[in-house]
Amino acid sequence: MAQHQATIQEPHGHPALPHHFENMEQQREAGTLGMWVFLVTEIMFFGGMFMANILYRNSYPAAFASASNHLDITLGAVNTAVLIVSSFTMALAVYGTQIGRRHLQITCLILTLILGLTFLGIKGVEYYGKFEDRLIPGQLIPSHPFNPQVQVEGQPVDPHKLHLLPGATIKQVELFYWIYFAMTGMHALHMIIGAGILSFLLYFSFKGRYDPEYHSSVEVSGLYWHFVDIVWIFLFPLLYLLGRHFESGGH
Repeated sequence: MAQHQATIQEPHGHPALPHHFENMEQQREAGTLGMWVFLVTEIMFFGGMFMANILYRNSYPAAFASASNHLDITLGAVNTAVLIVSSFTMALAVYGTQIGRRHLQITCLILTLILGLTFLGIKGVEYYGKFEDRLIPGQLIPSHPFNPQVQVEGQPVDPHKLHLLPGATIKQVELFYWIYFAMTGMHALHMIIGAGILSFLLYFSFKGRYDPEYHSSVEVSGLYWHFVDIVWIFLFPLLYLLGRHFESGGH
């Protein structure tokens, strides 16, 4: 009996195992399930914005095509490539943790963080360009029809910056940019959160916290990072490419 009680009171073998889990595998499964539940709510959140974009694009195809053609497709494509590579380095970081290769784990986490910050930097450059071109929703977009001779606060309007396809209006273009900044802004916010998570992982990786027995934190963080990357892979063609298809003759 005494021996049985001693067995019950024996502490868990791994210091990262909380008392309410029986073993490390149960902890890992619970963490993974929790992350998937969270990602489902994120899918519903972004899904609403995707649906708004699709509905308004069908209502104002000319305006959305006009606005889409003012986006910098080169910066968008570069950012897409950056995130695809970051997903690869994140996957390698998870793999390195699982097999106990600490150097690979830390190196790939650093690369993933650098790529994430690169994405945010490029997006900041793109946002600044929209500000300079007066393509920010609100008062910065003039409420007049397109006219190359119109003056805005003493400066002539650049015809290339306000070029509208037949049937499009400034207000409808403005609606596109409301949706554009809402979707890309929320995505950028998730990237910032992801960069914070990576910094947290790096701190504890340097302290040797993660190993083949305990790596659930790196795994679930990888799931979050891949989700954010996938969201952008859908955003890029929806915002940057469909307008060019429409103007070239598609619908």
